[in-house]
Amino acid sequence: MTDDKKTLKCVVWDLDNTLWDGILSESADVRLRDGVPAVLRTLDERGILHSIASRNHFDDARDRLVALGLWDYFLYPQIRWDAKVQSIETIAKQLNLGIDALAFVDDDPFEREAVAFSLPKVTCIDAARLGELADLPALMPRFVTEDSRLRRQMYRDDEKRKAAEETWQGTDEELLATLDMRFHIAPAQEADLQRAEELTVRTNQLNSTGVTYSYDELDRLRQSPRHSLWIASLDDRFGKMGRIGLALVEKGPQAWTIRLLLMSCRVMSRGVGSMLLNFLIDRAHQAGVALRADFIPNDRNRVMGVTYGFAGFKKIAEHDKIQTLELATPVPQPVPAYVTLTIDE
Repeated sequence: MTDDKKTLKCVVWDLDNTLWDGILSESADVRLRDGVPAVLRTLDERGILHSIASRNHFDDARDRLVALGLWDYFLYPQIRWDAKVQSIETIAKQLNLGIDALAFVDDDPFEREAVAFSLPKVTCIDAARLGELADLPALMPRFVTEDSRLRRQMYRDDEKRKAAEETWQGTDEELLATLDMRFHIAPAQEADLQRAEELTVRTNQLNSTGVTYSYDELDRLRQSPRHSLWIASLDDRFGKMGRIGLALVEKGPQAWTIRLLLMSCRVMSRGVGSMLLNFLIDRAHQAGVALRADFIPNDRNRVMGVTYGFAGFKKIAEHDKIQTLELATPVPQPVPAYVTLTIDE
């Protein structure tokens, strides 16, 4: 049914004869299928997002979902008469998720096969197996963190940010200045480790190596005198974006090596993607050591490669697909004027 090693981040639902029994265009009195509210609530509490890909009249479907008390669960619902492949692609783009992070639930085998053919990385699930959904390993994160529970609200806040961007008349930097962004960096504490593990599992686009770390590994590295583990969070006037960055540094006497650097894809348009890296550059400069970084390029993390390149890192070696990058002169960059940076030592 699914790849147990996969991590799914969003379930995309059909409506007719899937979320509810019956066809809305034939009768407005459709009834929810047994267990649907419990599945929606359970997955939502784990930080799994929900959306819709349904051929229906938008207003009718929205009104019925509002009446059923479920409308607020769904982010960027695509209720329209286009092909569901297009709807799913739109959802992935709006949520800034890889297409492989989506599951699609539909009662119609033709619709599932069409999606599986055009988007083979999407996990397609027969609506008849709805009762199994909450038990799928791919939808059961090891930890449910505070950030997990707030994930839907964070995306709602991001909708407000996007709406502000769309109506903004000035420059991008002037817009960023209105957001009142507060970027915080601190050594990772034991209470941060569940979220830190989750970040290594969930983050793909702004991830320097794609290597995942378990809670126990991160706890050992956090306490190691040869390593530093830093976690970053971001808030703005629209709400909390939570803990969105992680850096693991191995400290040698002559050089430090960034073994892992990642930032949540949710901050890609916020102009803060390089702030954690600039912080490490500053610390290396103060310590008088060279700064290096591990980088494993793939088709998902080109943005991270560009980030390293703009900062002045160059490849000096490669072994087993792991590139070693080095910064020629670790000179710190100024903090953008539109962000307030705070650091805990």
